[in-house]
Amino acid sequence: MARPKIPRTICGQAANICFKPNGIPMTQLEQVPLAEDEIEAMRLVDLLGMQQQEAAKSMGISRQTLANLVKAARYKVVDSLINGKALMTKVSTEK
Repeated sequence: MARPKIPRTICGQAANICFKPNGIPMTQLEQVPLAEDEIEAMRLVDLLGMQQQEAAKSMGISRQTLANLVKAARYKVVDSLINGKALMTKVSTEK
């Protein structure tokens, strides 16, 4: 049985649900899902320039969890950009 996910504080959200290469139909693209908490981690660390400890506290998670989220998110973004994949944001329905 998987360990339950700790609730995370998410203040920002992506401007769009999908980012994809121009001129290629979605049906021909591999889709890479980017979770809300991954977007928030990148927003805090990369866009706002917060230290990881401060960003982790803001999200209500450990610094190591935040570092794992940032690493996973950056990999997905670079994979999408370099390999021409569609980057899909997963919108949570939980509140």
